[in-house]
Amino acid sequence: MNFKFNHNNINVLDLEKSLKFYKEALGLVEVRRYEQEEGEFILVYLGDGSTSHRLELTWLKGRTEPYNLGDNEFHLAFTADDFEAAYELHKKMGCICYENKNMGIYFINDPDNYWLEIVPVR
Repeated sequence: MNFKFNHNNINVLDLEKSLKFYKEALGLVEVRRYEQEEGEFILVYLGDGSTSHRLELTWLKGRTEPYNLGDNEFHLAFTADDFEAAYELHKKMGCICYENKNMGIYFINDPDNYWLEIVPVR
């Protein structure tokens, strides 16, 4: 038996705002969308154009309160082939929420406050 990563899911409050953020901050683009017939939810799968891994954004109709992320100790990590340019982009966007210069990494947060780790290619 062999298992492979397929996708990660996060729930988002404002789908369009999240799509714009993930495109601008990480270059992720929509590769698939599923809209439930009654309009209760929408699933949008984002891809990076070079791996098969997907980030699934789930939007739920009627949700008006931000999601409770608890201690928010989980995160997704992305490598950046041009770490300095990525850092400058994220600094300009105002989305850097934590830096660890000793480890050579930093984190950004998305519109729903999910943390995303940015690491250089090593």
